[in-house]
Amino acid sequence: MVDELEVVTRGQGLYEFTDALQAMVRRSGVTDGLCSLLIQHTSASLTIQENADPSARQDLERWLCRLVPERDALYTHTLEGDDDMPAHIKSALTSSCLSIPVQGGALMLGTWQGVYCWEHRHGNHRRRIAVHLGS
Repeated sequence: MVDELEVVTRGQGLYEFTDALQAMVRRSGVTDGLCSLLIQHTSASLTIQENADPSARQDLERWLCRLVPERDALYTHTLEGDDDMPAHIKSALTSSCLSIPVQGGALMLGTWQGVYCWEHRHGNHRRRIAVHLGS
């Protein structure tokens, strides 16, 4: 089964969509197999991260912004705003796709793991994620 999921973002940060993805797995009827995800954008990424303590996500965001600052003099791709080229770099350093095993009709995530869209731009976006579920 191939489908698409949309995550609405409102600025930089991590947006969890684990519940929506798990619902998609249940509807698919796949009991044992693999869930493959691809974000269809070059300025956002996917990650599996802690979903219990929000300070972990805030620290990740602050660290990545420090690693890849806006308005660096080396950037030539600047027409789309100060956050655009850093967003492309952040996306290149993180992941555009994920694979998660499915067992017993559920994602095999650890106790404190959630699936996130990591938005690297400041504005509001609708991020499309291609989802393939197969056994």
